Amino acid sequence: MMKKRARLKIKKTRKKKEKSKYECLRIPTGITSFDRLVEGGFEKNSTNLIIGGPGSGKTIFATQFIVEGLKKGESCLYITFEESKESFYHNMKRFSWQLEDYEKKGIFTFLNYTPGKVKSMLEEGGGIIESIIIKNKVSRLVIDSMTSFTLLFEDELQKREASLDLFNMIKKWNCTSLITFEGMPEGEQKVYKALEFESDSIILMQFIRKIISRERYIEVLKMRGTNHSKELYKFYVTKKGIELSKEPVKPKKGI
Repeated sequence: MMKKRARLKIKKTRKKKEKSKYECLRIPTGITSFDRLVEGGFEKNSTNLIIGGPGSGKTIFATQFIVEGLKKGESCLYITFEESKESFYHNMKRFSWQLEDYEKKGIFTFLNYTPGKVKSMLEEGGGIIESIIIKNKVSRLVIDSMTSFTLLFEDELQKREASLDLFNMIKKWNCTSLITFEGMPEGEQKVYKALEFESDSIILMQFIRKIISRERYIEVLKMRGTNHSKELYKFYVTKKGIELSKEPVKPKKGI
C-alpha cells in the first residue's frame, strides 16, 4: 500500500514538472481589459514594443504597467529621454499614481536620460543602468522612447544595429520590459522591421480622426507563445488609466 502511494506521488510530481515546462508565467499590465486579450499579461522577462503616434496613449500604458508592479512591491525602472521627473510625476497624478511615494520607498527609479548616455551605456556594456537593475533587482523596465534614441544615428544601418544592440542588452537583464516607439508599421520603417523580429510582442495604438473628434484604438499585432486577440478594440483614457471597450470594433457592412 505504501509503495503504491509512493508511486502515485512520483507520477503526480512528474506531471507537475512536465506541465510547468510548457506554462509561462504571466505579468499583468494593470489594464485588466487588455490582459484578457493576451492570456493574462506579458510573458515574464519578455521584451515588448508599443507603437503609436503622438497622443495615442503609449506613455500612459507604460506607466500603468509600472504602477501595477509597484502595487505588488516590485522594483521598477522608468527611463525617458523626453520628460523631466517633475513634469512626469505631475502628469501622472491625474490618475492618482503617486510615483514619488514609491520612489521614497526605494522601489521606483526614474531616469531622465539623454539618448547620448544610452549610447555610452551600450559602449560600456551596461553602465549605470545595468548597475541599478542588478542592485535594485528590477523586475519591470520601461524605455520611453526608442525613437529618440535612433535619432542619434544618421545612417539607417547604424540605427538598426544600435537598436538591436539595445534590445539584446535588455534581454540579458532578465526583467519584463516595455519599449515605446513613435511611428506606424505601415510606414515600412527599416528600424521597425529590425525590431519586429527581436520583440516578443508588438502592441499597436492608434489615435484616429473621426469627423469632429479623435478616437483611440489598440490591437495586438504579435505576441509569441500566446493565443492573443486578433481584433481591434476601442479604448478610453479614464481617471484610473486605460480601459478597453468590452467588445471589439465591428467591421462595417460590405467590408
